[in-house]
Amino acid sequence: MRTRGRSFGSVAAGYAALRPSYPADAVGSLLAGTARPARVLDVGASTGLLSEVVLAAGHEVVAVDPSREMLGELTARLPRVGTAVGTAESLPVADRCVDAVVAGQAAHWFDPAPAAREIRRVLRPGGVLGLVWNTRDVRVPWIAALEEVIDDEARGHEADQRVVDAFVAELDAEVGMTESGIVQRVAPEDVVGGIATRSYVAVMDAARREQFLSRVRRLLDGHPGTRGRPVLELRYVTHAYRLAPR
Repeated sequence: MRTRGRSFGSVAAGYAALRPSYPADAVGSLLAGTARPARVLDVGASTGLLSEVVLAAGHEVVAVDPSREMLGELTARLPRVGTAVGTAESLPVADRCVDAVVAGQAAHWFDPAPAAREIRRVLRPGGVLGLVWNTRDVRVPWIAALEEVIDDEARGHEADQRVVDAFVAELDAEVGMTESGIVQRVAPEDVVGGIATRSYVAVMDAARREQFLSRVRRLLDGHPGTRGRPVLELRYVTHAYRLAPR
């Protein structure tokens, strides 16, 4: 997992171009009840997909990520967002300086106990932690078939309820969840490219990566839901968890 977590710098440009954003209503639910504008710390910010939505909602954002390459992509897109290299377990900001900490597609990389201590340290009284993930919507038949193709490699890659439960326990937090969704309209090769930005693919050697991605291409070329279509609707379900530490 540590090796995979360090792999994103090599795919930063593709990540910025091909990963999905987050629904505004999901982000709104994370920041409900905070100051307006709130000062928000985006941890594991990568190329700023979540930061962009938070910024568009009128809040101030500081982005933290261990990858300078990822933060370079973020700065190119969002020059108003301050950035710092760092991790959830060692946040490079002062005590009690933010109204909210958020993490998009990232908290499964955190070590819950030290990360929770740091989050509690940097939050102002009444502050919240927001954790959000997009997952491909397997209710769509071709997406379910895609998941079958990649499942052996992707297993354990994203969050499950245990990640949220661990932070709830460490922070002694009240938790609420909002379900939403988002759709990417992308060319088939962009679906392949998006999967190539996943850490489990980034750490493959070149031959194994090409073999794996070729399986994805064959599925898209042959499945009745995707065959011959220049643009696909890649649907995601978004789960946003708002944790209020006691």
